[in-house]
Amino acid sequence: MSSKQRIESVDILRGFTIAAMILVNTPGTWSNVYAPLLHAEWHGLTPTDLIFPFFLFIVGISIYFAYKNKPNTKSTYRKIVIRSFKLIGLGLFLAWFLPYVPFFKDFETLRFPGVLQRIGLVFLFSAILYLNCNWKVLLGICFTILIGYWLFLGFVSFGDGTLPTFDRAANNWAMYIDFNLLGEHMWKTDYDPEGLFSTLPAIATCISGIFIGKLLDGLKSVNLLFGVGVLFLGLGYVLNIWFPINKAIWSSSFVLVTSGWATLILAVIYYLTDIRQLKFGSVFKYVGMNAITIFFLSSFVSKIFYLTKVGDTSVHSWLYNSIFVQSFLSDKMSSLLYALVVVTFYITLGYIMYRKKIFIKV
Repeated sequence: MSSKQRIESVDILRGFTIAAMILVNTPGTWSNVYAPLLHAEWHGLTPTDLIFPFFLFIVGISIYFAYKNKPNTKSTYRKIVIRSFKLIGLGLFLAWFLPYVPFFKDFETLRFPGVLQRIGLVFLFSAILYLNCNWKVLLGICFTILIGYWLFLGFVSFGDGTLPTFDRAANNWAMYIDFNLLGEHMWKTDYDPEGLFSTLPAIATCISGIFIGKLLDGLKSVNLLFGVGVLFLGLGYVLNIWFPINKAIWSSSFVLVTSGWATLILAVIYYLTDIRQLKFGSVFKYVGMNAITIFFLSSFVSKIFYLTKVGDTSVHSWLYNSIFVQSFLSDKMSSLLYALVVVTFYITLGYIMYRKKIFIKV
């Protein structure tokens, strides 16, 4: 199969991931959400916890195909840096912007980390590593990150002799480092799920995607993808015994398990679309072709809806309570229905952009 077909298969997974991001980010009300559509409280894994690592995994695949024939020149690095800064800038804008005067939050409490900021940082370092390292070195870096992160968080004592923990506590190194670097510029007072220190293992997630991109290029048997996916899962669940699966601190076991599930799901899509030639998931491909644009727009509009007032309530609450709250629906179903309508809108937007050949690259 051609690289173009394989990239289209990746676009389906990318689009599905963005649609899932929008689904879990825009319930009718956070008071009534089905458990699988929420993140794990701390340790553990829900379907929602798979979404962000899936996207970083796909970023890795895209890096492979985008840069496998690119010259190692200043121009290439300049484009990588510019794209990274665009992503970080868009993320900071989302965090800073207000839909009313003074239009921007107080800088003193602005949240610095975020989803787009992490994507930008991970893309920057992963792309540079890919351009400068052979496969053995890249594998060694990934292995070193995963093992080193585990050993540091689990076994390096604090200066006063306090032992570290993986729990949500002051003696969790990931939380401690972020708090001392970011202060009030975090999501919560004690930690941030997109914090700086946990971005390091997130780079390993992206590198795993680069390896899968390499496998896809010239893949002769989809069984290889299935095998690698099972291997990732096995290693991740074994490591979970000592280093719990945890999205908030992006534990090494979390990297392996989520990369495993991403590889298995990609293998299924590849089998259905590239081998069986079935029209499977094409609707998600339209979103995948403008993934960052649609994600940014959905986040921007959602923020406006939440913060713009209609009388004593917000636009979001007014729409939800006026249209979606019905006596014949449970509270959780009403909340889910709102999210599904939002997702349908952005899938439709993606389709329109695709048909009009509008592809916005960030």
